[in-house]
Amino acid sequence: MPAALGLLSRLPVRVDIARAQARGAAAAWAWPLAGLVVGALAALAGRVTLVLGLPAAIAATVVLAASVILTGAMHEDGLADTADGLWGGWTPERRLEIMKDSRIGTYGVLALVLSALLRWQALNALIAAGALWAPVMAAALLARVPMAALMAALPNARAGGLSAQVGRPRAATAAAGALLALALSLGLIGLQTVPALLAMAVAAVLVGGVARARIGGQTGDILGAAEQLAETAVLLTLVALLP
Repeated sequence: MPAALGLLSRLPVRVDIARAQARGAAAAWAWPLAGLVVGALAALAGRVTLVLGLPAAIAATVVLAASVILTGAMHEDGLADTADGLWGGWTPERRLEIMKDSRIGTYGVLALVLSALLRWQALNALIAAGALWAPVMAAALLARVPMAALMAALPNARAGGLSAQVGRPRAATAAAGALLALALSLGLIGLQTVPALLAMAVAAVLVGGVARARIGGQTGDILGAAEQLAETAVLLTLVALLP
């Protein structure tokens, strides 16, 4: 658990980052737990906003901002780099080169804006309907499942980078994380877990399929993009299920 939090968040856990990276693959089963912690803290920030008498729209903004701060925007960074690289290059080598560039391009900006807008709209609708804790935590923990799954299923597209340093988790480790996420999600949102899981799986398959076709595998940026799309898909699904 500390290794998962040290790798996937900016929380001040007592773990050496190099050790966290070295144990990253073995700790992949705990990534949904790291998402649960991030989601719970983000939901807490939103709850405080509501207690102060501020509207749902502001609370949604606070939840989104808290999530970004708690993770150091690492998943958003991956989404932006993925959008720039996969759609801005003509060869796998050029796409990987663009993804490694710290500068952000048009595709990256558009991806970030659309992702933030969709998540904000979904959070606003959920909070306005009186649903805060369970949806936010469920979306956060389920969104970490595709990261381990894609690492186990796809080869590393480049020799260096965070994904290569962490290593590829065994299929059993990724499956254990998925089962843990399933159990936690059932406890939070009940049978709504089923359509939420389907939405998450569709997002993961889409990202994985495009990544395999365009760069021959996965990178840390691809995993970040998968997390973002999965979280967005789960939140939108939960909005669609509102009574």
